[in-house]
Amino acid sequence: MEGGNSPSLQLQQLPLATAAVSVQPHTDSFSYKENLIGALLAIFGHLVSSIALNLQKYSHIRLAGSKDPRAYFRTKTWWSGLLLLVLGELGVFCSYAFAPLSLIVPLSAVSVVASAIIGIIFIKEKWKPKEFLRRYVLSFVGCGLAVVGTYLLVTFGPNSHEKMTAENITRHLVSWPFLLYMLVEIIVFCLLLYFYKERNANYIVIILLLVALLGSMTVVTVKAVAGMILVSIQGTLQLDSPIFYIMLVCMIATAVYQATFLAQASQLYDSAQISSIGYILSTTAAISAGATFYLDFMGEDVLHICMFALGCLIAFLGVFLITRNRKKPVPFEPYISMDAMPGMQNMHDKGIAVQPDLKASFSYGALENNDSMPEIYTPATLPIVQEQHGPKGVSAPPYRVLEHSKKE
Repeated sequence: MEGGNSPSLQLQQLPLATAAVSVQPHTDSFSYKENLIGALLAIFGHLVSSIALNLQKYSHIRLAGSKDPRAYFRTKTWWSGLLLLVLGELGVFCSYAFAPLSLIVPLSAVSVVASAIIGIIFIKEKWKPKEFLRRYVLSFVGCGLAVVGTYLLVTFGPNSHEKMTAENITRHLVSWPFLLYMLVEIIVFCLLLYFYKERNANYIVIILLLVALLGSMTVVTVKAVAGMILVSIQGTLQLDSPIFYIMLVCMIATAVYQATFLAQASQLYDSAQISSIGYILSTTAAISAGATFYLDFMGEDVLHICMFALGCLIAFLGVFLITRNRKKPVPFEPYISMDAMPGMQNMHDKGIAVQPDLKASFSYGALENNDSMPEIYTPATLPIVQEQHGPKGVSAPPYRVLEHSKKE
């Protein structure tokens, strides 16, 4: 039976196999070209955004170090940075319309690498070669690892390219994998928010997990909005669908709350810690959301998925090494430091404040108006001890000078 049925089956399957062979290379070439366009747009956007932020920072520093009475928004440097920032964010936004979500999100490591290189180039201090290498060896290693990870991400990224029509987005939105993912994310988000608000658990991991969960929804909606705009430009109007405006509102709302939590984290922790931990958590959450909502890894073989995961891990390690070497800023202390005095506690030792920060004021305690303060906060007065020395009629000094020997 096998010899009789085999020719007929081969003849029946020949046209289908021929069609598959003729279409598959074109599909792979087209998907790779779209991936390359999206990756280049994302790399360009993150690079320009990093340059823009450094320009604005340079404008603030230059004004602070000079006697120029102008505000920062009246300088050309700051406005140049703002225009470049808008251009960079526009490039990142457009990249979501071409490449899969799981490929675009990890490429934000480019901004960290660019910031590190710009910081090294614009160093004002002169270092000896040995000191320079010892100081910035971790940054160089981190930049190299981030570049290798980015190359693996672009090479082995997912090739799922689906038209972002309103029908497709609605179908993904009501699919059971995404509904289950949303249920788990909402429960985790509410628990984290409860511990953060009610239990005062101001840990950096909790705050950045809140940012990551919101960010995963932000990138999902960004890809939907950007994809529907691209499909509308290509000739099929999608902007008249209600799902477009639902995604637009969700994108704006999640982005605003994400920025709020980031601002709170920046007030409590160092920017280097926020950059490294936030990048790892946000990328992981965004890739999970993209794989669940857009099915980015559907049909991918195990080798491509493993190499993509390896690229993510290498990029994570590179960003961690870059941010770990950043110099921590010295916080402003409004009161006199007691470090130099033996036997005195520092204001940061075990959270004990030597002098309380009243009214959140930066003025020194002796210059503060303490009329309405409790008695314990009023400055202590030295007692005046009058002693008579010498003959009568000679006024004694209003104070007593005590001489202490070294033995005492």
